[in-house]
Amino acid sequence: MLELLINKDITKKEIMLLEDGVVVEKHEEHESHQRLEGNIYCGKVENVLPGMQSAFINIGEEKNTFIRLKDILPQFDEKHENTNKYLQGKDIKDYIKPGNKILIQVKRDGTFNKGAKVSTHINLPGRFIVLMPKTSFITISQKIEDEKEKTRLIEIVKNIIPKNMGAIIRTSCVGVEENKIKFDAEELLKMWNNIETEYNEYNLNKPKLIYDNKALLRRTLIDTVDQNLNKVVVNDKKAYNDVAEILRNMEMQNNIKLELKENKNLVEIYKLEHQLEKLENRRIWLKCGGFIAIDRTEALTAIDVNSGKYTGTKGVEDTILKVNQEATYEIAKQLRARDIGGIIIIDYIDMNNDNDKKEIIKLLSKCLKNDRTKSQICGFTKLNLLEMTRKNMCNNDDY
Repeated sequence: MLELLINKDITKKEIMLLEDGVVVEKHEEHESHQRLEGNIYCGKVENVLPGMQSAFINIGEEKNTFIRLKDILPQFDEKHENTNKYLQGKDIKDYIKPGNKILIQVKRDGTFNKGAKVSTHINLPGRFIVLMPKTSFITISQKIEDEKEKTRLIEIVKNIIPKNMGAIIRTSCVGVEENKIKFDAEELLKMWNNIETEYNEYNLNKPKLIYDNKALLRRTLIDTVDQNLNKVVVNDKKAYNDVAEILRNMEMQNNIKLELKENKNLVEIYKLEHQLEKLENRRIWLKCGGFIAIDRTEALTAIDVNSGKYTGTKGVEDTILKVNQEATYEIAKQLRARDIGGIIIIDYIDMNNDNDKKEIIKLLSKCLKNDRTKSQICGFTKLNLLEMTRKNMCNNDDY
């Protein structure tokens, strides 16, 4: 049973995805630091930096946002075109100037030291497709492997969206009837028309929020409605109304039970205190007696695997492999539950056997398939460290 809990208090809002009572994902939005990912703004160009081929855009937040030349030029398919070649000979000063009005979308939220990263490449995620109004190419989720189904879906989407627009076909499209995909696309086209109209009619005297994406909430609902989501429980009236609107837009209001427990603490009701406390711990013990330690920095996340109390019953290599295997299951679980993104370095207990290393990579890849976001395993380095990357849920563009 899959349930979504939205628990709001004075300082923060917690979004928790439960699978048979177990917290598999937990996200937080703090009142003092609202997430901006996915929001669309009518911004004002403040500074252009020719030396960095970038600019700062004022969107009305405390910090100006950052945009690169690549994100101002028309979007291209990076799978088929070289980025450096595409940018060669182009100068940002020829495209924007201080004081210009610009329609941008937040692609990555800021930190305490940096402003958010923005782009003119707009993505509007729906239940089955992601509409890309300013492109002309159609791409498909890497998770869809059946060639016949790929061809079918591409042809459907080509016939639905205007020729001057592009789209990403989501994994949830597999096996879906054309009329459902068409409804989803039409809703996104209406949304884009409203955004474009409001932007064109707005006389810039200060930046303006054109479209509030409700990023985490919308993304979680969109991703889970087709994964047997049974119920959504909220303790806040505004969140209740937001969920109801999103479900209506997807025609799922009759399929998913929406329940309001106003001003109640859902963590206490569902007895999740112990699970959430574990997600805050640096050290997580494994059933075998070993443990993993997670250390997050601004540059990367380091995960150390330790044999702890486990001594094994066979040889040293079998003992090491046992701990590393169990650690792999827990690492995949923690990456998803804590929504750890960026560069991740895993210091497994050293394995001398290359076949054992391959087995761990294969196991990690398998465990990550349950994750809703994109990850890439780069492999073991010469120092026997496993390198991988993972995108945060809101930054994920691999639908």
